[in-house]
Amino acid sequence: MKALKAAKVNWQKLEQRVDDAKHPVGRSYSNFNEQKIIEQYVSELGITSRTIVDIGAGDGIRNSNSYALVREGWGGVGIEFDSRRFARLARTYRFFPNAYACRCRVSPDNIVHLLHGFEVEPEFGVLSLDIDGNDYWVLDAVLSKFRPRLVVSEYNEKIPPPISFIVDYDKEFYLRHHFFGYSIAKLQDLLDKHRYTLLEVEYNNVFIAPSEIAGDRLTNIVEAYKRGYADRPDRKTKFRSNENMEPLQTLSPDEGIKFLDSFYSEWRGKYQLGLK
Repeated sequence: MKALKAAKVNWQKLEQRVDDAKHPVGRSYSNFNEQKIIEQYVSELGITSRTIVDIGAGDGIRNSNSYALVREGWGGVGIEFDSRRFARLARTYRFFPNAYACRCRVSPDNIVHLLHGFEVEPEFGVLSLDIDGNDYWVLDAVLSKFRPRLVVSEYNEKIPPPISFIVDYDKEFYLRHHFFGYSIAKLQDLLDKHRYTLLEVEYNNVFIAPSEIAGDRLTNIVEAYKRGYADRPDRKTKFRSNENMEPLQTLSPDEGIKFLDSFYSEWRGKYQLGLK
C-alpha cells in the first residue's frame, strides 16, 4: 500500500512538472494585456489579499485573467458553467491546493451565497468577470456584499459613450451576436452606487477599484474608452466581427440610439437604451 501511495505521489509530481513545462511562469495567459495590467495594479494599489475570484473562468488557462496568479500561489475560486470547460478547469486546478473549481450558472441571486460558501473574504484581492450576458447584474450583486480591491469585467465594447445600454436580467440568458452585457456608459451607475473608480479600459475589459484606494487615478469614461478601444490602431483587426456595428463610432448619440434600436429590434423589450 505504501508503495502504491508513493507511486501515486511521484506520478502527480511528474504530471505537475509536465504541466509547468507546458505553461511556464512569465507567459501571458490573458486574451490581451489584462494579465500585466492586473499585476501592475496589484502592486500600485498595495493589494495584500491573495485571493482571486474568476467568474467565467473557462478552462482556467486559455484567455485566463487568473491563471498567472494561481501559479504564483494565490488562492480563490474559478467558476464555470460549461461542462467541458469546467472539466478542464478542474484538471488545471488539481495542482493548486488553495484554488477551487466550481461548476455553477451564476446569478445575482446565488453569487453572494456561493462566495460565502467558499469563505471568500469581504475585501478580496481580484475579481475577474466574463459571463457573456448578465455581467452587470452579477457585478452589482457582488459589490453589494464584497469590496474586491481590483475588478476586471468584460463590457460591450461596441457601444461608445454616451450611449447607455444594458440587457435586462434573464436567468435563462444565452449569448447572441452583439446582444449581451452593458455599455461603458452604463458602468457609471455601478461606479456611483458602490463608490468605485474606473482605472482604465483594455479593449473589451474595464478595470475598476474602490475609490478609497484608487486615489487620484480617476479616469474619464469617454477618454478611457477612446484610449483603450476606439483609438487603438489594431482595433478593427482584433475585432473583425464588430464590423457591422462600426457605424456607432461615427454616428451622433441620437443616431446611435436609433441604430441600436433597429439593430436589436428582435429583442425589443429585453434591454434598456438611453443617453448619459
